[in-house]
Amino acid sequence: MTTPPSPGPLPSPWWDRRAYEDRRPFLLARARLMARLRQAFADWGFLEVETPILQRSPGNETHLHAFATDLVAPDGAQARLYLRTSPEFSAKKLLAAGETRIVEFARVFRNRERGMAHHPEFTMVEWYRVDEPYTALMTDCARLLALAAEAGGARRFAYRGHACDPFAEPERLTVAEAFERHAGMDLAAVLPPPGAEPDAPAFSAAAARAGIRTAPDDGWSDIFSRVLVERIEPALGIGRATLLCDYPVSEAALARAKPADPRFSERFELYACGLELANAFGELTDPIEQRQRFARDMDEKERLYGARYPIDEELIAALSFMPPASGCALGFDRLAMLATGARRIEDVLFVPVVRP
Repeated sequence: MTTPPSPGPLPSPWWDRRAYEDRRPFLLARARLMARLRQAFADWGFLEVETPILQRSPGNETHLHAFATDLVAPDGAQARLYLRTSPEFSAKKLLAAGETRIVEFARVFRNRERGMAHHPEFTMVEWYRVDEPYTALMTDCARLLALAAEAGGARRFAYRGHACDPFAEPERLTVAEAFERHAGMDLAAVLPPPGAEPDAPAFSAAAARAGIRTAPDDGWSDIFSRVLVERIEPALGIGRATLLCDYPVSEAALARAKPADPRFSERFELYACGLELANAFGELTDPIEQRQRFARDMDEKERLYGARYPIDEELIAALSFMPPASGCALGFDRLAMLATGARRIEDVLFVPVVRP
């Protein structure tokens, strides 16, 4: 009988003393950063809240994938619940209940995501301002970058060969400008008018002329994402941070449309060193439109992945009572990476999730 070959030495576990000591400076800096951010939000008048991880709906964006579990009642009755992908739904219910300025340092969960800058469980800092424009969140983001650099002792951020000055005023760049600058594409020419169906073939043809390959069954959002990932994101936040703003409404499921041009939304993302750090909205509070957007996204999810998540009916009801507000979600672990000079996200996690 042939002896099977040895698999070779196994990699050191994260708790190996030498391996842990190598990461410990990053972890200490992470702890300092967490304390600084908590203090900053308190100084800015935010109430720190805690909301449930278990939710009836984990979120209804097409490409988000959740972890599911079952809630078993004392009588044995069962209900399907999900680990949240964001605290957003609960936070909006708190705004409907009367809170005006809240922040949560939330543990969130996303399936099918793991890599140098992705982890299935991570910390999201999410905050909301009632009766304030989403541009106020841009100011918050700029201040947080500087605070992170100070906490980490960094004069600049660096990641994958790119550098960024966290103390410089971020560049504000619209998505349409980014498409023109980095992909040579006129986004407005392929953007449907409000209420019209997106013209995927026209967008695909424009992408092909720009040298971007698409598949015959790609939808409008698939093509948008491919252009963004391949041509635009790697060029953002170089030298100084970038606030990529005014996304098409179809790419901003929970953001309100811009009054001046309802084809675009009050949404921005923060980038540094080509890495996305934050996502912000002027929040949509129209329950009818929100339900329609969720339904469209779940139809697309079913088409692409053969799955769909329930709509949170309590959220839909709460939107009728929610005041005008703006909200931002920031990936704390990614910010810690840049502030400490860590190469990968697991370097700034005290205990990584087990690998399969």
